[in-house]
Amino acid sequence: MRPFSSFLLLLSLFLASAHAQDKVVLQLKHSHQFQFAGYYAAIEKGYYREAGLDVQLVESTDGNEPERAVLSGRAQYGVGSSSLLLARLSGKPLVVLGVIFQHSPYVLAMRQQGPTPDIRNIIGKHAMIGSLNDELSQADELLAYLKKEGITPDRIIRREHSYNPEDLVSGKVDAMAIYMTNEPDYLDRVGFPYDIYNPRSSGIDFYGDNLFTSEQELAAHPERVKAFRAASLRGWQYAMSHQEEIVDLILNKYSRRNDRLHLLYEARQMVALVQPVLVEIGYMNPDRWQHIADIYTDLGLLPKGVSFSGFLYNADNGPELAWLYRVLGVAGALLLLGAAVHFSLLARERSRSQEAIRIGEQRFRTMFEAAPMGIALVDSVTGRFGDVNPRYAEIAGRSVEQMKQGTWMDVVDPEDVAVIIPQMEEFTKRDLAELKTTARMVRPDGTRIWVEASITPVLASAAGPAMHLCMIEDVTDQKQTEALIWQQANFDTLTQLPNRRMFLDRLQHDILKSRRDGTRIAILFIDLDHFKEVNDTLGHHQGDVLLIDAARRISACVRESDTVARLGGDEFTVILPSLEEVDRVETIAQNIIDSLLMPFALGQEQAFVSASIGITLYPDDAGSMEDLLKHADQAMYAAKGAGRNRFSYFTPALQVAALNRMRLTNDLRGALKGGQLRLYFQPIVHLKTGRIHKAEALLRWEHPQRGMVSPLEFIPLAEASGLIVDIGQWVFHEAVRWVQRWRAEVHPAFQVSVNQSPLEFQREGGGYDGWLRHLQQQSLPGQALVVEITEGLLLDASNAVTDKLLQLRDAGIQVALDDFGTGYSSLSYLKKFDIDYLKIDRSFTRNLAPESSDMALSEAIIVMAHKLELEVIAEGVETPEQRELLAAAGCDYGQGYLFARPMPAADFDLMLKAQLAA
Repeated sequence: MRPFSSFLLLLSLFLASAHAQDKVVLQLKHSHQFQFAGYYAAIEKGYYREAGLDVQLVESTDGNEPERAVLSGRAQYGVGSSSLLLARLSGKPLVVLGVIFQHSPYVLAMRQQGPTPDIRNIIGKHAMIGSLNDELSQADELLAYLKKEGITPDRIIRREHSYNPEDLVSGKVDAMAIYMTNEPDYLDRVGFPYDIYNPRSSGIDFYGDNLFTSEQELAAHPERVKAFRAASLRGWQYAMSHQEEIVDLILNKYSRRNDRLHLLYEARQMVALVQPVLVEIGYMNPDRWQHIADIYTDLGLLPKGVSFSGFLYNADNGPELAWLYRVLGVAGALLLLGAAVHFSLLARERSRSQEAIRIGEQRFRTMFEAAPMGIALVDSVTGRFGDVNPRYAEIAGRSVEQMKQGTWMDVVDPEDVAVIIPQMEEFTKRDLAELKTTARMVRPDGTRIWVEASITPVLASAAGPAMHLCMIEDVTDQKQTEALIWQQANFDTLTQLPNRRMFLDRLQHDILKSRRDGTRIAILFIDLDHFKEVNDTLGHHQGDVLLIDAARRISACVRESDTVARLGGDEFTVILPSLEEVDRVETIAQNIIDSLLMPFALGQEQAFVSASIGITLYPDDAGSMEDLLKHADQAMYAAKGAGRNRFSYFTPALQVAALNRMRLTNDLRGALKGGQLRLYFQPIVHLKTGRIHKAEALLRWEHPQRGMVSPLEFIPLAEASGLIVDIGQWVFHEAVRWVQRWRAEVHPAFQVSVNQSPLEFQREGGGYDGWLRHLQQQSLPGQALVVEITEGLLLDASNAVTDKLLQLRDAGIQVALDDFGTGYSSLSYLKKFDIDYLKIDRSFTRNLAPESSDMALSEAIIVMAHKLELEVIAEGVETPEQRELLAAAGCDYGQGYLFARPMPAADFDLMLKAQLAA
């Protein structure tokens, strides 16, 4: 058994090692941000894990730290700039695995000094361009750019780079080298006017971030290098097509140094640099590296004719299909050039080169005709097509012959022609190597398609016109998909208005513009009044029809430059930027209210709603987007509280009231546990005998700092926060405890009335089963309690309300209708729901006098109630005369200050005992 045990141990160790993952370190060139999104994605999506790698990402504050870490062995891989070429040619064994940024993000920002940007304004100015102590930095491409523009380093005053854009904003320096993916967002947020100068405008086109390793790592672990590269590039492909997901990942797992909006800004800017659609991520062009080497040579950092053999990693020796497609266009151009050269030498060497020319033409023609992308030779002056391959004609929706009879302007959308012509002029004037652009082609049937175009100059013969080679690809499906994704992400699917995301984006843009222009912005929060009733009665489909019509009406009340958005439900918002007259806001708000008051046709029905609008102004009411939205919301609720169908401006008083409500609500949450709630009782007196056999339980809150808080103040907060349910249960239990005592000591038929909030009564589920069990446990009949409700409950009684009333009746718990005469109940409901008591509102009792209308109404109510076998309780009895008039009219009970004010339970208990002793 011992050898077998040893075998099992070895087998388990082998299996464990087979599943072990190689631990490697990737040294980043900066702190965590979207610049390294692909590596986060490769970790999060498990691409590294699938490749057998456990990758640790290490931050850096020094752009050359990755180079030092990889050379020293502290990291196996790093992210570096194009200065890696200088390091390689200085003898450092570094190997570039792939290019992530096809274009460098490094640009020069300078304070705006006029309507026309001019790089020569930097002469004699203070500038931060790279580190003064670091010869291998991204400053190289900017210095080369300045040199090409005729500005030598001695003509500017360089300062050590602080990498803090505040130094540019404050005027400490006049120009600063920045990342176009980062600092412009900060400059826009603070409203700083600036111009950007890009080295690419002078033909200096460096690579940006590059993934690299060492020759030692490549020699020792070639398969690991290949797996790491493939997983990293796969992560970058995922990250660039799932930008928002990766932004959330960065915020949750890596860094909250930058907010979400900044990371999204960085992601959008990186698309143009990474070019994930046009270029396969990781692709490296040796000619581009030679171009970079030539720039370094011009700067005196490299000798002429240097070789960087071994610097570029080759994943395999076989050509990839994507590479073949890219080479195809270049090969075609080269063959075309070869043909032109052959033709120019034909006169001298016809006999010797005729066969070579024929073979070259045949080879070029075969590749030209069969190319999977559209290729055309175009006259640089007239724009006429000299030669067109079948794929180009197919994309344009024409025959090759039709194409040759026209110009490129005939097939491109006129709007895009106006854009491309200046690009071509700049392209020709600066003698650039390539122009890439996106444009729409118009087919003969009027349909428009999107194409990606790459334009390259072709060397003209002495006798022929200047030509350029144009290669196109149909990207219509991709554009349509991108447009659909963008539409769904930014617009409400029901109303087609901007959604919350687009609203916030436009508001931020308008705020930045307002800071620059010194103008005002108004924000309107619109909430439809009574929309829930439409949904509940006519159904959600008709509710959607109403929302669509409401969106149309609101949009018709504003300018095209204003923004109308739907935040969700029945909430809309309007942004009114560049306000010159604040009075215009009131006109627009009133127009919206008037428009929404008109009836909505919903099938065979008509619906009526109104609108409550809150208005806030920037920068008058707040300086941040969050505070503006909060203030607009508070103003809208103020409009609702004032009676709806109106607008209300934000005022500081609303903010104070909102804070008070919030603090009071927070205090209310601890009131039950803190024993701060009190139950007071007010006697209900039998008018004929003067005896007290009933009492109403009234809730009071004894706040430890504020003292007694009025129920009118805290009951709405309890209802809004949902605390009313727990408070109602506490009131019930306290009332039961006291009524049990008084039925035993005062009168066996003693009753206590408890008030029920409409929200508490209407909520689904949560019937009175718990109450009934508790009464049974205390050996109390249902008749010990009376539940007081308002008339509004009966006006639109739902099934839940009806079921609860029936449950009370079956249990013997009586029901009193409070504040009778002030609502709109149908009298038929009084019998339908078995009401036991009517409580005449104090507004009638207060003005009782012989022969008065209030006396007549009170007498009518009493007679009607008695006919329906209901008893009547008059509230607000304060004088003996009122008591006598009510008794003479046959009123059964009275309640009011004449008999006693509401008092604590212990005091009421003493009053009952005094009555009993008398």
